[in-house]
Amino acid sequence: MKILRNYTLSECILPFVLSLGVLTCVFLLGNLIQLTHLVINKGVSLITVCKVFALYVPVLLGYTLPIACLISIILGFSRLSADNEVLAIRACGVYLRKLLKPLIIVGLVFSLFLFLLNDRIIPYAHHEQRKMLKTLAVKNPTALLEPGVFINSFDGHIVFIHKIEGNRLFNITIYQPQPDGKPTRTIIASKGEFSQVPGKDQIMLKLLDGTSDEADFKNPNNFYKLNFKTFFMKLDVAKDKRHLDKKPKSMSLKELLEERNRLKVLIVDTSRLETEFFRKITWAFSPLVFILIGFPLAVITNKREKSANVVLAMICASIYYILSLGCEALSIEKIVPSYIIMWGPNLIACIFALILNRKLFSM
Repeated sequence: MKILRNYTLSECILPFVLSLGVLTCVFLLGNLIQLTHLVINKGVSLITVCKVFALYVPVLLGYTLPIACLISIILGFSRLSADNEVLAIRACGVYLRKLLKPLIIVGLVFSLFLFLLNDRIIPYAHHEQRKMLKTLAVKNPTALLEPGVFINSFDGHIVFIHKIEGNRLFNITIYQPQPDGKPTRTIIASKGEFSQVPGKDQIMLKLLDGTSDEADFKNPNNFYKLNFKTFFMKLDVAKDKRHLDKKPKSMSLKELLEERNRLKVLIVDTSRLETEFFRKITWAFSPLVFILIGFPLAVITNKREKSANVVLAMICASIYYILSLGCEALSIEKIVPSYIIMWGPNLIACIFALILNRKLFSM
């Protein structure tokens, strides 16, 4: 039995390593374009970008590790089933449930590792990544300028830029909220240029061919319109951007509980904290759940084609994570309590795995 156990597990090792590596690289490539843009167009240090890039790896492992478990189980046992080796094992009087026991142990080990990853490593990596990006923004405020998004990282200003080429800006809109509920000042320019103020956390904007609309404080229905050919203004990096508070994803389980208890005293909504707390716990069991699904699915489908098996695994994983996202939304909106709804995807997956395993063992 020991030889058989080692043989079946060895069939899954290479697919696991390859799928884990490929999935992680694919997810990383999605962030590589943005980070490369910071180096080439924003002048950000390559070492800083490499550190941020490296911090993506543990964050992505929370997703790629369970999927790699599912792919490796389906690929490994599909090959054994397609070559009639599973049939030969059963002909020798070995019950398939005995093959499932070592897989359950492996699943528990991976789930324990993922629990530690979700509780300690991923929150640390997520927070350090945000700290580095915020530090980068303070050292190089021009890195905050991105086209097509509302930028609220500057004190007292909200900036929208349609297009950026080098240090040239096109179609700029700047909103400057006024205190005491007074109407917002709006500056619109067709073109502009930006440069960093040496030694300061500031950006100097040179705006060309634009207008500045400002309401009359005494009569808000009246507006003053100022047309300009050239207009200079400074943008300061917001002070609250220099101090970085932890988001729920950057907190450990203990920190989430402490923050929830603190906010409850202040009568503040804590649904996001509770949702994240149970998400970290429930997602930790995903490797075990995927293994319980993958084993009977591989033997029953009996397909040798690797591409078809990978697609099958990705479909199962996608359904699980879509269900999980839906449950998160229900939990955040407080439609269903977090401690109930966040276990939903695991419960559904376990029922599906139980049905598949019963069908397999009855064959």
